[in-house]
Amino acid sequence: MSHDQSPEQLVLDKLVRMANQIATFFLSQPESVRAEGVATHINKFWEPRMRRHLFEHLDNGGAGLLPLVVEASTLIRRPEAKVGSGVGVGQDARQGAPGGKGPAEGESLSEPSIPESAA
Repeated sequence: MSHDQSPEQLVLDKLVRMANQIATFFLSQPESVRAEGVATHINKFWEPRMRRHLFEHLDNGGAGLLPLVVEASTLIRRPEAKVGSGVGVGQDARQGAPGGKGPAEGESLSEPSIPESAA
């Protein structure tokens, strides 16, 4: 990485690298579950701010993202634009994630993110 890059560009580069690493892992899975696997992992483990940055990058062309990340983006939850609306802050942290997911509903944070259809 260059020291000439802005902090925003460094964050974007890291998000692209992380998304591509996830996609690279799922390339070893059956083709029928690859995009769903990438989306499931990102939906489950990326906070809304990270997903917001990913969608901003996708909306601007998605340079550097693997095609599987772009394909999976249709299955990734687009976060609300409002700052502070994410799960895990305030009352939301006690109630759990929408749809009954998360530790409040007994879901382990260490569960594998391979879609159930692959099992």
